[in-house]
Amino acid sequence: MNTPTMIGSLIFAAVLVVLIGVVIRLMMRGWRHRGQLQDALIGTLPTVPDTVGSPTVAATRGLYLGCTLAPKWNDRVVVSDLGYRTKAVLTRYPEGIMVQRSGARPIWIPDDSIIAVRTERGVAGRAIPTRNNDGVLAIRWRLPSGTEIDVGFRADDRAEYTRWLEDEQ
Repeated sequence: MNTPTMIGSLIFAAVLVVLIGVVIRLMMRGWRHRGQLQDALIGTLPTVPDTVGSPTVAATRGLYLGCTLAPKWNDRVVVSDLGYRTKAVLTRYPEGIMVQRSGARPIWIPDDSIIAVRTERGVAGRAIPTRNNDGVLAIRWRLPSGTEIDVGFRADDRAEYTRWLEDEQ
C-alpha cells in the first residue's frame, strides 16, 4: 500500500468515526428531549400500596415491553425507566395490577384507573406475529395526570392471557 492511499484511508476512517459519534449524540439528545416533553404528560406514577388482598389473577411471568401513549402503539413513553424492556411478573389484585420489573421500579396500576385489558398484535414498537394477533397483553389505564397509556406485556405462555381477559369481563 503506498503512502497517499494509506493517508486517504486514515482520513476516511477518522471522518467516519466522527460522523458515527455525531449521529449517536443526536439520537441521545432526541431521546432526552422527548423525555422532557413527556414528563408533563406523565407526571408522577401511583405509589405501590403497603398491603393488598390476595391475587385474583396469579402471577404471570414474561417480558415488559414498555409503555406507549394511548392510542398510538408506536409512541413510546421514555420518561424515567418506563421505556426499557425487561423481564417482569404481572399480578392482578382486587386493588389493581402490579408489574414487578427486574432492574426497575414496580409499576402499580390502581383498579379504578384501568380502562381495558386486551390482546394486541404489538405495542411500543414491538410487533409479535401470531395467527390471532394476540402476541401482547396490553393494559390501558389513566394516569393521575389524566393521560392514558398502554402497558405492553408478552407472557412466556400466551395461554395465560385468557385468565387476564376473563377477569376483565
